[in-house]
Amino acid sequence: MGEMFDPAIEACYQELRQKILASGMNVDWKRVRAAFSLAVNAHAGQKRKDGSPYVTHVIAAACIIAEMGLDEDSVVAALLHDTIEDTAVTHEDLAHQFGKSVANIVEGVTKLTRVNFTSREDEQNENVRKMLIAMNRDIRVILIKLADRLHNMRTMDYQTPEKQRLKSLETMEIYAPIAHRLGIQSIKWELEDLSLKYLDPVAFQAITDTIEARRSELERFMSRMEERIRERLREWNIECTVYHRIKHTYSIYRKMYTQKLELNEIFDVCALRVIVENVSDCYNVLGQVHDMFKPVPGKFKDYISTPKPNGYQSLHTTVIGSEAIPFEVQIRTWDMHRTAEYGVAAHWKYKSGEAGVREGDEEKFAWIRHLLETQQDSDAEDFLSGIKVDMFADEVFVFTPKGDVSSLPAGATPVDFAYSIHSAVGNRMVGAKVNGRIVPFGHVLQNGDIVEILTSKSAPGPSRDWLILAKSGSARTKIKQWLKKERREENVVQGREMLEMELRRVGITMAEVTEADILPGLMKKLSMNSLEDIYAAIGYGGLTAVKTANRLRDELTRVQRDAAGGRSAVEKMVDAAERRNQKDSPQKRARAIQGVLIEGLDNCLIKFARCCTPVYGDNIVGFITKGFGVSIHRSDCKNHRAGESGAEEGRWLEASWAPGYEGSYITTVKLNCVDRNGLSLDIALVLNSMNARVRSFAAREVGGGQAVANVTLEVRDLVELKAIMARLGTIMGVREILRSNG
Repeated sequence: MGEMFDPAIEACYQELRQKILASGMNVDWKRVRAAFSLAVNAHAGQKRKDGSPYVTHVIAAACIIAEMGLDEDSVVAALLHDTIEDTAVTHEDLAHQFGKSVANIVEGVTKLTRVNFTSREDEQNENVRKMLIAMNRDIRVILIKLADRLHNMRTMDYQTPEKQRLKSLETMEIYAPIAHRLGIQSIKWELEDLSLKYLDPVAFQAITDTIEARRSELERFMSRMEERIRERLREWNIECTVYHRIKHTYSIYRKMYTQKLELNEIFDVCALRVIVENVSDCYNVLGQVHDMFKPVPGKFKDYISTPKPNGYQSLHTTVIGSEAIPFEVQIRTWDMHRTAEYGVAAHWKYKSGEAGVREGDEEKFAWIRHLLETQQDSDAEDFLSGIKVDMFADEVFVFTPKGDVSSLPAGATPVDFAYSIHSAVGNRMVGAKVNGRIVPFGHVLQNGDIVEILTSKSAPGPSRDWLILAKSGSARTKIKQWLKKERREENVVQGREMLEMELRRVGITMAEVTEADILPGLMKKLSMNSLEDIYAAIGYGGLTAVKTANRLRDELTRVQRDAAGGRSAVEKMVDAAERRNQKDSPQKRARAIQGVLIEGLDNCLIKFARCCTPVYGDNIVGFITKGFGVSIHRSDCKNHRAGESGAEEGRWLEASWAPGYEGSYITTVKLNCVDRNGLSLDIALVLNSMNARVRSFAAREVGGGQAVANVTLEVRDLVELKAIMARLGTIMGVREILRSNG
C-alpha cells in the first residue's frame, strides 16, 4: 500500500477508495496512491480554519469527483489541485510523475485563483473569463473547481461572517450557474442551499424547520402516490422505477419571492420521478398520470421534444392528489436521468474505456466558446450580468417558421431572437411577426411562439434603445459591437452628454477633472488612448457613465487630499470646527470622546442617537439626556429642530468632530424602490462589491408595485457613506435613498 500516514488522513483515503469503487471507475491504484502520498507530503504542516490537516480538503474534493464518476486523471488532478499554488511542487514535477494531462489540469485550476484588480467587478469578470477559457480547453478543470468550491461551502462555518457572505454571493452568481449550465443539478442544488444558509439564515432556517415539521406527513403521502403509480403502470406492463424527493430549500425560497407567497402557502414541495426504458413509455406514463390525477393548467413542460440548453430532458407535470395536495411528476428515460443527475460528467461516467475527449465534444461545448466570443467587448458589470442571464435564466422556447426550436432567456424579445440566428439578421431587422401578427420589438416572447424576423438590406441598423429591449447578454454585446463600429461620431456626442450629466449628479464638473490632470491615469486604467475614446465607449455601452464618473470622483478626491497634505474634505471640516472651538472658548476646550468634542464637557458618557444615526463628517449637536449622558444627533435631525425652541432648548449643546479620530459608526439608509425580481440580490451584490460592512439588511413589499429596503451599515465617515449611497442609487428600480432622520 506504500507509505502510511496519520490514521485520520488514512481514513480519508479509504473513503476516497470506496467512492472510486462505487463509481465503477477503472483506475491504477498505485498511481492514485502516489498522488495521495505526494499531496500529504506537499501539504504537510498546512492547516484549515477548523484545525484539520489541509490535505483533507483535497481528498474531499477528489471524493466529489469520484461521485461524479469522472476518470482517473480527474481524481489524481483533484488530489493535486492545490500543489502548484500552495507548495513547492511544479508543473514539470507533475508532468514527469503523472503525465502532461494531469499537470495541465492542475495548472488550469491554479490559473483560476485570484489576482489583484482595481475593483471587485473587474476581478470577477477576469475570473469568469479564465473559467470559460479553461472549460473550453478541458472541461475537467472547471469540474474540479466546482468540487473544490462545494467542499469549501460545506465547511464554511469556520470562516468569518464577512467571508461567509462574500463566498456565498460569489457561489450564487458564478459557480451555481456554471453547475446549472453543465447540467450537474445535484451540485447546483447543494451550492444554492449552502449559499442561502449564509445569505439569508433566517429564511433558510424557517424553511428547513417547516419542511422537517411536515416531513413525516409528506413522506407518507408521497409513498402512497408512488405505490398508486407503480400499480397502474404494472397493469399496463410498463417497466419503471418510481421514487420521490422533497424539493431543495433554495427552490422553495425562490418560489416564495417570485410568486410572492408565504411559506405556508407553498404546497408543491414534493416531486415524484418515474424512470422508464424508452421515449414512447415517457408519453404513455404521462397519459396514465393525467388519467389518475387532475393536472394543474399551465404546469406541463415537455423538455424531451425541446431539451434545455444544458441537455436536460424530461416531462414535467404538476397534478393534484386525492388529499388536494399538488405534487410534481417528472418522467424520463435512464439516459435522460443520467444526464440530469451528472450533466457533462455523464460524458465520462457511462462511457468507460473511451478517451476523455471524443468526437462531437466540440459541438457539445460550443456554448462556452459562444459566451467567450460574445462577451469580449463588455465591461465587468455587463459581462457578469450577461453571463448570469445566458447561463442561469429560466428559458423560453420559440420556433422559426420552419419549425426549428430556439431557446432564449425568459423575458426575451424579437431582438434576442434575431441575434440568436445571426448578427446580420439582427442588424438588418426592420420588423417581427409572432404567430403571424406584427409585434413591436419589445414584445415579450412566450413558450411555443412562432417568430419570424423581417429584414432589409437598407435597414438603418440597431439603435441604442435595443440595448434596453434585449434580454440576453449575447444580443446586447452584438448590438454594442455594431454601434461601436458604425456610429463613432454619434457615440462620442452621446457619451459626452451622458458623462457630463453623471458628473453633475455627483457634484463635480469636467473642468475640475481636467484641471486636476487626472484623465491620463484614468485612460491608462481603462486602456483608452484619448478622452474621445472614453466618450465613444460610454456612447456604445462598453463603459457606463455611472462607473466612469465614480472613478473620476474618487481620483479627484485622492488628488485633492494629496494637495491638502493628506487631509480629506471631512477631515478639513473637522479641523475648522476644532479651530472655532478653540477660538471661541479657549477655557472650554474639550477632550474628544469617541471622536466627538462637546461644548464645555471633557468627561461624560455619550451615545449616538438612533433616530438620525450620525457619522463622522455630519454636522452634529449634543443633547443632555436624563441619566444617560449626552446623545449625539445630526443638526438636521427632526428631534433637534423640534426641541430648539421648546422647553428642552437649554439641554442642546454644540458638538463637533475631533480631528484624526479613526473609528467607525453605525448608520441606516432606506431605499424606496420599484418592486421586481432580483432586487434584493442586486442590492446585496452592490454592497458586496464595495466591501461595505453590513450589519443588517431587510427588504419587503409595501404594495402598489413598490418595495422598501433598509440597510444598516458600519462606515468610517460621511465620504464612505455617500459613496455607498451613490452606488446604490444606480441599481435599476431604486427611486430614492434616505437616511434616517428622526
